[in-house]
Amino acid sequence: MLKWNKKFEYPASIRSSVEGKRHYEITGQKLPSVTTILSATQSAEKKQKLEEWKQRVGTQAADRIRDVSAMRGTAMHTYLEGYILGENHMDLTSIGREAERMAKVVIESGLGDLEEIWGSEVTLYYPGLYAGATDVVGIYNGRESIIDFKQTNKPKQREWIDDYFTQLAAYAMAHNQVYDTKIQSGIILMCSKDCFFQKFEVHDEEFQGYMHEFLRRVDEYYKIVPIVPKEKEPSGTILGQKDE
Repeated sequence: MLKWNKKFEYPASIRSSVEGKRHYEITGQKLPSVTTILSATQSAEKKQKLEEWKQRVGTQAADRIRDVSAMRGTAMHTYLEGYILGENHMDLTSIGREAERMAKVVIESGLGDLEEIWGSEVTLYYPGLYAGATDVVGIYNGRESIIDFKQTNKPKQREWIDDYFTQLAAYAMAHNQVYDTKIQSGIILMCSKDCFFQKFEVHDEEFQGYMHEFLRRVDEYYKIVPIVPKEKEPSGTILGQKDE
């Protein structure tokens, strides 16, 4: 049975779009999401590889793969969130059944080391800079950790997922800043659509390196994207889908 320790009060948030990019409105601030910052500051090499892949498979096929992956990921996250909260989520669509199988693999292979949960699907923010939502924060294998669930079409190599580690580091910095914690550990629990499980961990000095990398990306982001004046901010909608 999962152990909960609700030692922190996490904020409610409103999700909104600024020029098509996801932002969170928290404590009166409208902050870009972690993934918005990472996407806007993606390297030219990564952009080129993505474009080459789109050209190989075709634009329509690429869009379909992206959309199905997003739906599968959302369904998997919903099932896992329900499990963590002690609720049942049933999705009888073909994608929902596929996602349920994947989620069960994550539960069986990845959650055994989750010793204590502080929050699930919590909004985290670094005042004045950025915000996002992480799947789980708590104690994993004896360490204060940020834990994220990921779906993938095929197994990943560690060197392919630097942005995932950078994302975890961003959430950890936000948590440490607001709640005076000292999180220095990030965990990725990943399952492919063929139900192949992978766990990736990053700690200590390596994790701090990703923190520095994200701060560099934040600095780059604010050089290319102006801060939206409050009087021009669009109205938001209640936060629904997770920031993935």
